[in-house]
Amino acid sequence: MERSRAERAEAAVRDYGDMLFRLCFIMLGARADAEDAVQDVMISYIQKAPDFENAGHEKAWLITTAKNKCRDMLRFRSRHPQPDTEYLETLSAGPPDGDSGILEALMSLPEKYRLALTLHYVEELRVGDIARALRVTPSAVKMRLKKGRELLEKKYREEYM
Repeated sequence: MERSRAERAEAAVRDYGDMLFRLCFIMLGARADAEDAVQDVMISYIQKAPDFENAGHEKAWLITTAKNKCRDMLRFRSRHPQPDTEYLETLSAGPPDGDSGILEALMSLPEKYRLALTLHYVEELRVGDIARALRVTPSAVKMRLKKGRELLEKKYREEYM
């Protein structure tokens, strides 16, 4: 029996919602923005999603759509700057106990490295899957991971050691 788009979207939220939120949070740096981005991705899924060949194709479509939505939001943010109240609140509260600074160092990296590192180490995707989702070659993903690790180590050492 064929499932409706709403039922498919509900299953996608259940299966991929946490991953999409983490990805959007890493790209955008704010919880509220990440939640908005995931919501917009799910709306796009209901309205526009093609029939997928398999679960991998569906996951890649969701990652690509989330990445593009985050880029749109970042582009809008750069053209219409506003104070980040969530960030300001965290500054006034001080660093949380046990905060290693890795998240802040990761979020300061350029997008292409931040995205590759997040998909590989947080979402545990293989290089080939990341390459398909980002529409680059596996070699490019490997280079982004290598360079991203180097930049992350350098940034972390500068800030926290």
